Amino acid sequence: MKNLKKIPKFRNEHQERKFWAKADSSKYFDWNKRERALFPNLKPTTEAISIRVPKYLLARIKELANSKDVPYQSLIKIFLSDRVHSELKRYRI
Repeated sequence: MKNLKKIPKFRNEHQERKFWAKADSSKYFDWNKRERALFPNLKPTTEAISIRVPKYLLARIKELANSKDVPYQSLIKIFLSDRVHSELKRYRI
């Protein structure tokens, strides 16, 4: 068993972030004893936006959503997420 360092006390979250940005976590945790963490009720924070789209486009999106049996707003979020992911991958961001 290796000797692990004690995690210091932090005054605030900023101080803790600064510490972990530079610290070697393997000196503080035995990663061979790690356990998978599950957060089943964790939902991403969302923000409402307003976007104007042509009527014909919204109608087509609603048709697609209906054929897939999902709400059209959810389908739009899926489309946006897929496109953003592919663009980031394309430009390696």
